[in-house]
Amino acid sequence: MPEFTTWEAGTPSWVDHGTKDLAASSAFYGALFGWEADDQGPDMGHYTIMRRGESSVAGDMTVMSDQQPCVWTSYVTVADADATVEKVTQAGGMVFVGPMDVSDIGRMAVFADPAGAAIGIWEPKSFIGAELAGEAGSFTWTELNTRDLDAAKAFYPEVFGWTAHDLEMGPMTYTEWQLGDTPVAGMLSMPEQVPDEVPSHWLVYFGVDDTDATVAKVTELGGSVMVPPTDIPPGRFAVLADPDGAGFAVIKMATS
Repeated sequence: MPEFTTWEAGTPSWVDHGTKDLAASSAFYGALFGWEADDQGPDMGHYTIMRRGESSVAGDMTVMSDQQPCVWTSYVTVADADATVEKVTQAGGMVFVGPMDVSDIGRMAVFADPAGAAIGIWEPKSFIGAELAGEAGSFTWTELNTRDLDAAKAFYPEVFGWTAHDLEMGPMTYTEWQLGDTPVAGMLSMPEQVPDEVPSHWLVYFGVDDTDATVAKVTELGGSVMVPPTDIPPGRFAVLADPDGAGFAVIKMATS
C-alpha cells in the first residue's frame, strides 16, 4: 500500500476540491471513492480532509464566492514557498494567492503558468499532504492540458526543477515531467475537440478498481461523463465531472 510520511520537494503531494455545497460534495466523493469527511472546524473555515481509513487522501472546501469555479487543484511540495513564488514571477507566471501560513500545518500559494493553468504549492510543517496515494481510492497522477507546450517546457523546469521527457504514443506526443529520473506528472497539448473557452488546466487522476463501474456510479450520483472509458497504454481511463462541474479523471492501471 503506497503510504507516505514525507514527499520530496518538486513532487505533487496533495489535491483539493472547491465546491459551492460542501456537504453535498463530501457525500458525492464519499459514495464514489469510500472517503470519510473530517471537518477541520470553524477556525480552518471548515476545510475538510477526506480520508480513506485513517489516511488523508484529498481536501474539500467551500469556494470563496459564487463567481469562483468549482475545480480540483493540484499542489506540489516545495522546500520554500516564498522562494518558489519568486521563481514563478521571474518565469512569467501569475500569482493568485501569495505565500500564506495555514495555521501551523504548512505554508501555501496558488499561481498560474504563462498559459493560465493554475497549480498550488505546499511547504509542509505538521501536515505533509496525502498519506495515501497511487492506488484505488486516492490520487495517482496529475496532468497538464495546455495550449502552449513550449511555454510550459520553459516555466516548470525553472519553478520546480522538472525535466520534460517526450513520449510518442501513436499519433500524439505525451510529455512526462520528471524529477531526476522519477516521473511525477504529465503534459499534453489541449485536444482539438476541447472548446476554445476551456483554459489550460491541470487534471487530477484518481485510481479505481473498475473504470466502467466508476463511470456508472458517477452518473448515478449526479455527475457527468466528459470522456467515456477508453484504453490507453497505462490503463483504462475516463474523464468525468462531479455535480459542481469540477472535472477529474479516473484510471484502472494496466497490469504488467
